[in-house]
Amino acid sequence: MPPFKTVYHVSWVDTDAAQVVHFSNYFRIFERAEEEMYTQLGLSFNEIQKKYNFWLPRVEAFCKFKAPAKFGDELEVYLTVEEIMEKAVKYAFTAKNKQSEQLVAEGYVVVVAADKEFGHAVSIPKELAQKLEVYKNP
Repeated sequence: MPPFKTVYHVSWVDTDAAQVVHFSNYFRIFERAEEEMYTQLGLSFNEIQKKYNFWLPRVEAFCKFKAPAKFGDELEVYLTVEEIMEKAVKYAFTAKNKQSEQLVAEGYVVVVAADKEFGHAVSIPKELAQKLEVYKNP
């Protein structure tokens, strides 16, 4: 199946004084895509926390910047579930300028299922892993 795709409109708050997306904001953009992917799968972060009693904290993040994105740009953001491990998931992201199709950033984030009460890593339920398979890289 193709990766999950969403469009992100670069707003003023995303940019620095040169009206270029500040490097740290790519992680916010990637996280927004992750949230929208879960919504597409019929889930929300709140539902996941209530149903499975765990959080999904980030334990690793990487981003490579390829070209500047600017205030007013529309970015196509693609999310692929790169790997589903026993207690963690690795998401890969790419962001392209919608009009020019130029790659502006690519990266990944690793999230771990962490018990809400004790904070230790727990297994990802098979039901959740199966839903994520829809966007898994073949």
